[in-house]
Amino acid sequence: MDDYPIPYRYLCIEGNIGSGKTSLCNKLAKRFNGKLLLEQFTDNPFLPFFYSDPDRYAFPVEVFFMTERHKQMQKHILAHDLFAEHIFADYSFVKTLLFAKNNLNDEEFRIFQHLFQLLDQPFPYPDLLVYLHRSTPRLMHLIEERGRTMETPITEEYLKSIQDSYFEYFKSEIAYPILIIDVEDMDFVKNQDHMNEIVKLLAQRYNPGVHRVSIH
Repeated sequence: MDDYPIPYRYLCIEGNIGSGKTSLCNKLAKRFNGKLLLEQFTDNPFLPFFYSDPDRYAFPVEVFFMTERHKQMQKHILAHDLFAEHIFADYSFVKTLLFAKNNLNDEEFRIFQHLFQLLDQPFPYPDLLVYLHRSTPRLMHLIEERGRTMETPITEEYLKSIQDSYFEYFKSEIAYPILIIDVEDMDFVKNQDHMNEIVKLLAQRYNPGVHRVSIH
């Protein structure tokens, strides 16, 4: 079903932990026959330990994520695919910096930021970044519902700090369009009407800067 053509080639679907970004990417790629770029978070050997002991494992977990994202993006974003009309990614490279700033101490972040700036230079901005927003209580419910053992230590406070990092970044970003969609009670995986509403939003053209909409 392709009733609403999407005018963007490279779309990043972002959001907090449990927001549904990977599920939406999968549905969009299938619906529009696009290339799918998903973060392989389960490959990070430090992640289960990080949630239990963040002070000790924050730096290795963030460095691993950064190098893996860089490797993926070199392969799939910089290598031009003539047959892919759309690329749907469930992360943007700037996510690397936002999570690191939230999780690292000042000295670790200074080192990490230097590495990030070296690796970030060749990557293009997304044509559209979509941020799926849900309240932290709703995110906690969804995280508990999917039942990943390593996510058990996640707290509302941690989710709120991640959300604040994203919103702080969005306020200053004017290079490309950012669409914040409030999807609090939406189920675009099971409800086709909800999915269609999101596709309608993605079919619109947005100027660089932040745009925020709610779907009721």
